[in-house]
Amino acid sequence: MTDRFAKLTKIPDVPAAKMLAEANIRLKTPLEAPASAKTGAVLAELDAKDAWVDMLILLGVALPGRERVWWACLAARDYVGPKSDADPMPLAVAEAWVFKPNEDNREPLREAMDHALPDDDTVHCARAALFADGTLGTGEAKEHPAPPGASALSAYAMNMVALGRLSDRFEEHKAVLIDRALDIARGGNGRIAAKAKET
Repeated sequence: MTDRFAKLTKIPDVPAAKMLAEANIRLKTPLEAPASAKTGAVLAELDAKDAWVDMLILLGVALPGRERVWWACLAARDYVGPKSDADPMPLAVAEAWVFKPNEDNREPLREAMDHALPDDDTVHCARAALFADGTLGTGEAKEHPAPPGASALSAYAMNMVALGRLSDRFEEHKAVLIDRALDIARGGNGRIAAKAKET
């Protein structure tokens, strides 16, 4: 395993297969690593096989809730741009939850999703945050489990949207998305620059 996938201290020290099973998610790439392999080892194998889609999926599953949502928010910022008064509401409330992940900041997430414009893909950020603890929301909704893997798949989807928006720099940007998640997994802030799309 290369240093690129070492010291992922924020990722639980359990087999990657266990986390994937709990999220009800399967990777498409056949793995040679044993079922007991930790996330870093599986990522290294996927990287060697250029299975970057599965790498993004696994990172979405393996990152803890708050870190996962931050990763999604950074992907949205790649094409939305710096924070401003014109920010899409789902992105704004998801970021607010990341900085203070409490019930008061969780409450606006569903409303932001429900009232988002049809083409507002930043709903993936709000959905990742809403389901980050594995429940459906606040109040009575907190008594019910969220669909398995819903938060992880939402974060993955947000990264794929960002990749599509920056498709003119596809190879460079997919590396940014992966390295950003790895930086977050090592306790960093994930602020690895993505070049703005030229219009």
